Amino acid sequence: MSIVIRDVREHELDSILALNNAAGPTILPLDAARFRKFFDTAEYFRIAERDGTLAGFLVGFGSDADHDSSNFHWFRAHCDRFFYIDRIVVASRRRGGGVGRAFYADAQSYAELRYPLLTCEVFLEHDADPVRLFHGSFGFHEIGQHVMPESGIRASMMSKDMCSYEWVQGTYGDALPDEPWLPRPRASSAVAADA
Repeated sequence: MSIVIRDVREHELDSILALNNAAGPTILPLDAARFRKFFDTAEYFRIAERDGTLAGFLVGFGSDADHDSSNFHWFRAHCDRFFYIDRIVVASRRRGGGVGRAFYADAQSYAELRYPLLTCEVFLEHDADPVRLFHGSFGFHEIGQHVMPESGIRASMMSKDMCSYEWVQGTYGDALPDEPWLPRPRASSAVAADA
């Protein structure tokens, strides 16, 4: 019963979108065009599989991304450089089984080499205490609140310092070694950044 986290594949987008839109009130629903934009531009877009079955996904953007989320822009106004977790969704039958923790460990491994802060938001409506506790157990803390103009939902804006970032930057700068275990930006976002 291992959890495998890997980059999303284009043919999986419909299944992942259905998972997103079935997640309930703590995740905003999306249409296919918006989801396709995630695939085309997200720096980090990975899925989790458990026993060969889709168990969840996580989408993230670096602070220089062309991303139109009001929460992302809130962080841009309040933080210099950061990696933003736009959304994490775990299939209801897989919740409580370690998928979320595996995602956050993977996303942190990616972010700490490139950004001084890892950021996310938690909606304060809909019984947010378990979700806030989950994030607190990973070292996140609230740095402010934001009411999203598109939905009127209040969010707790959370961040976590990436303790390895300063050492990695001082040692390697932007020239990280080419190691097979080192998480890389998705090819589509690297192409978009070079364009």
